[in-house]
Amino acid sequence: MQVIEDPRAIIIELSLTTLNVNNVKQFKADIEPYLDKGRHIVLDLSSLTFIDSSGLGAFLFCIKRLQKNGGDLKLCGINKPVRILFEMVRLHQILDIYGTRDEALDSLD
Repeated sequence: MQVIEDPRAIIIELSLTTLNVNNVKQFKADIEPYLDKGRHIVLDLSSLTFIDSSGLGAFLFCIKRLQKNGGDLKLCGINKPVRILFEMVRLHQILDIYGTRDEALDSLD
């Protein structure tokens, strides 16, 4: 996971190719320090090719914590198989999803 500080948001570039029951606990532990800062987070999922229900739940965990502290979560770089799953469970209606990192950052202006 690579973290980039931008004046508008904390950009987190996920290095995982899968987010599932086997690694979701570590993902949450890695991202948790950024959730309480009251800032926006742009999560770049370009490397992610597979996600299961526990991974989807981790994104809900993130957005809930961020909104509680005055921040928000923006997702970008989602490939087609992952996007299809988001749409199947209608998470695309809850989470803000953008094609590129720049589009996600521009949405914060």
